[in-house]
Amino acid sequence: MTQTPPKIRVDLQQVADLVPAGSRVLDVGCGDGALLAYLGAHKQVDGRGLELSMARVRAAVTQGLSVIQGNLEADLKDYPSGAFDYAILSQTLQATHRPKDVLEQLLRIGKRAIISFPNFAHWRIRLSIVLGGRMPVTPTLADAWYDTPNIHLCTILDFVDLCRHLNVRIERGYALDGRGLPHSFSPLAPYANFFSEQAVFVLTR
Repeated sequence: MTQTPPKIRVDLQQVADLVPAGSRVLDVGCGDGALLAYLGAHKQVDGRGLELSMARVRAAVTQGLSVIQGNLEADLKDYPSGAFDYAILSQTLQATHRPKDVLEQLLRIGKRAIISFPNFAHWRIRLSIVLGGRMPVTPTLADAWYDTPNIHLCTILDFVDLCRHLNVRIERGYALDGRGLPHSFSPLAPYANFFSEQAVFVLTR
């Protein structure tokens, strides 16, 4: 008897809610497969995963998930165009060396891309830098500056500008708080860049 996967992180739940039942999904940087397991159990998706950490790949595979080890910046080019309905990149874009190229690859592979990331313009981060004079540590940016995988931190405005530059259409967007719960306002609202700790966008060409 197949066990129902445990509840997932709140921010991952926001991503999962955006995926229609029965979709073909590629979860890039899928970790231990928590999102894929949830989508398979609750939405019957045809899910695949790509993950750098071999330990996390093993954790995903032991759940019966189709996850392979690989580096997204080197290996996304090997996936055929239009192979998936949704390509998901959750809380990982800021850790890539070439985020623009990664975004273009996701939109080539998937008919739509779902991207989530921490917003570096949140008021608490600004206050930490201005008053404390140090790089911030927050629930969404939990590592010290010398131990963080994040190398291309961006703001919501930066990301929206990149989408415009690439002629990418934003279908939907959600401004999230530190717990991953959605605010009542859109991430495109003038004040969203100041009050949102995270954001998630659905993109298409």
